Amino acid sequence: MPLLVANSAVLRCAMGTAPSVLVVLPELPVLSMGEPAAVIESMVPDENILSFVMCESLANPAVAAATAAASGVLTPQPCVPVLAAPWLPGSMRVRIEQQPALIAGSVCMCAWAGEISIEFPGQERVSIES
Repeated sequence: MPLLVANSAVLRCAMGTAPSVLVVLPELPVLSMGEPAAVIESMVPDENILSFVMCESLANPAVAAATAAASGVLTPQPCVPVLAAPWLPGSMRVRIEQQPALIAGSVCMCAWAGEISIEFPGQERVSIES
């Protein structure tokens, strides 16, 4: 079973220049290794998903304009994630507040062509007591 993703998970965007962390608000009731567990809707920019520092995607209008002004030399611009769809695939078995839990291996797409992946889910194991 894949690991649940929790607060402080390390994220990476294919078009970003640095990793970021996932922020899961403490209002979600399920804890994973003492941290709030995320759901597939934990994808709000600047609330759940922070900046990946600089964006290198030419699909981003700011990067395209800066690159054109630099005679075609790629000119990264500050990352501002634009996310329109939830993380996929979420857990098929675990639900939190009627939403699929976010699991390691899920991805989220930025409108600027960056695939956001989970490098470290915020925990190393899950212990289940019977």
